[in-house]
Amino acid sequence: MTTAPERTVNEAPRLGRKRDLSRDPEILEAALDVLAETGFERMTIDEVATRARAGKATLYRRWASKADLVIDAVACMKKGAYDVSALPDTGTLRGDLVAMIKEPSIADAQRKMRVMAGIVSMLSTSPELAEVAEEALVAPRRAANRVLIERAIARGEISGDVDVDLISSIGSAMVAQRLLMERKPVTRSFLVSIVDRIVLPALGLPAHG
Repeated sequence: MTTAPERTVNEAPRLGRKRDLSRDPEILEAALDVLAETGFERMTIDEVATRARAGKATLYRRWASKADLVIDAVACMKKGAYDVSALPDTGTLRGDLVAMIKEPSIADAQRKMRVMAGIVSMLSTSPELAEVAEEALVAPRRAANRVLIERAIARGEISGDVDVDLISSIGSAMVAQRLLMERKPVTRSFLVSIVDRIVLPALGLPAHG
């Protein structure tokens, strides 16, 4: 009877084939698209695989469940967060806030809100997803607004007594209301009106226009 040779102490263990992670970005983008269109309940791994042109087995080797896939997909949206060191600096708070309103950022905001709508049913049962959603979908814009408001305080444009955190969240809340409840598109003029009629007065500045 023969026995398998014992491995020496210095012999490296044999490793299995490494997983190919190169397609992860495509799969996660496909997952976000499906999630935004169908919502979590109706979303299927089959549909994501088809959209990403990947085998279903490939997805299941990488993500054990649909929930795991959604958490990773939502988390990857944080990569497009604002670079606070490169925010507009026009010399006035209104100028800075309006300069932030660009077509790519409008499209990004709409997509984020649709993704948020798609995961609403899951948020109450998944603290991990709720935390990821906050960090990826809400916190980046709030952080950017906070920087602009604090800069305005530092140059004496507005009072330091304002509630910076509350006012920094107004824009995202209004976008969510318009998209998810009113089912209306978010336009540049709508976002500028939030700045001029709500944010500036809330900070003690005169309404614009």
